Amino acid sequence: MNQTPARLRVAPSPTGDPHVGTAYMSLFNKAYAQATGGSFVLRIEDTDRARYVADSEQQIFDTLAWLGLPWDEGPDVGGPYAPYRQSERLDTYRPFVEQLIESGHAYYCWCSPERLAELRAEQQASKASVTGYDRLCHGLTRDERAELPGFSPTPVVRMLIPDDAPLTFTDVIRGQVSAPRPDDQVILKADGFPTYHLAVVVDDHLMGITHVVRGEEWISSTPKHILLYEFLGLTPPAFAHMPLLRNTDKSKISKRKNPAARLMWFREQGYLPEALRNFLQLLAYPPVGESEVATFDQFVAGFDWAKVNTVGPIFDLKKLDWLNGEYIRALSPDELADRIIAHLAFTGEWVDPDPAKVELLRRATPLIHERLGVLSEAVGKLEFLFTPDADLVVADDARAQLGDDAAAVLDAAIDALQGVQPFDTPSIEAALRASLIEGLGLKPRFAFGPVRVGITGSRVSPPLFESIELLGRESSLTRLRALRSSLGGLDPLDQQGSL
Repeated sequence: MNQTPARLRVAPSPTGDPHVGTAYMSLFNKAYAQATGGSFVLRIEDTDRARYVADSEQQIFDTLAWLGLPWDEGPDVGGPYAPYRQSERLDTYRPFVEQLIESGHAYYCWCSPERLAELRAEQQASKASVTGYDRLCHGLTRDERAELPGFSPTPVVRMLIPDDAPLTFTDVIRGQVSAPRPDDQVILKADGFPTYHLAVVVDDHLMGITHVVRGEEWISSTPKHILLYEFLGLTPPAFAHMPLLRNTDKSKISKRKNPAARLMWFREQGYLPEALRNFLQLLAYPPVGESEVATFDQFVAGFDWAKVNTVGPIFDLKKLDWLNGEYIRALSPDELADRIIAHLAFTGEWVDPDPAKVELLRRATPLIHERLGVLSEAVGKLEFLFTPDADLVVADDARAQLGDDAAAVLDAAIDALQGVQPFDTPSIEAALRASLIEGLGLKPRFAFGPVRVGITGSRVSPPLFESIELLGRESSLTRLRALRSSLGGLDPLDQQGSL
């Protein structure tokens, strides 16, 4: 392919939470723009006012920025082809509409919504071989049309599809592609807003877009777009249609059926942006080199449209979970702590936390580094450290697995920990091993199980001796005594001794 600087764009509609498909398309658009030394443009297509959601645009900005896919031009950063919101470009489209009407390639349509609904119902009932608008308004004046049923005083504008309209085109990814014959598409709505079909053609032309990369669901619209370029005397861009993302059951991924279709969901769950970006790279595209773990720059360096697989990729979150684990393990403990703290701030779980709390998290992060799947798991794994001793709840399954010798184990552990000096991990481990394994003759699993339950309230926890050090002598003894007291028998306060 021509490697001259290319201009590509992603053009999401602000109609709700951004779809993960927006990130998927942004990734491939940006990759080719960067590979050719070109530009990546973000345009907001907000002409569908019925579905417009006020805060959706900011979510688009935030999620793409978080994902590490910045744009060279857009509503928030400006650029030589501003404005980049279609709602701010309404005056731009009208001259093109007038040109199409004057040249006979478009016409006014005064059919009411009720009349169009009746037409669709009739075509469905009769199983008509040709469906779509019946051109009742074509060739009529307003007054002539007003004499007929189903008249609306505010018209739309439709493009006139010729009988010999070409239905094949060359796709950058797929080669020669055939599409169904379009009907007379509305290009200007009654509210004065252009439809997607007109606005996208005009904007892509005026913004110098050289390659339109979008999902395969737009293949059926491409003939009408190519016609509009022809009617307006413009040179069309190259078209590339990416395969649709699929659920594991092969159905199209949608926000209604799959929460992972929401781009924001990945940030809420605590996935690292570089892991999600890497995951999206692997959808419909082979791994870079021998490893599936690859940076965006590595992806760009060898980018080739010929490598795109047109079979709909399966959105397998297990692969993403594995990748996220790989990226988490590659971080230093301090870097991981920073990510956890930022995630807690984003979710609102930690708002202006106490510095001592932050420091405790930093000290505890190495304990969960190898076991963390997503950032949102961190607080759950370390919750026992941030829970007041009196509020610690022992889980039912943890209490149920305590053996008959749990009281004796806890008595011995309490006695051992009282005298540990210094109170650090090596000394704690040595004291507990001497007391429980050598002193009581227990195997490690039986020796340390009751201690783990007393310290964390759970059967499974981060490394025990390190956890005890982080918790401190006073809290550790308080918790062990509380569990021991709940088991009955000798009151552990009788053996409190010196702290």
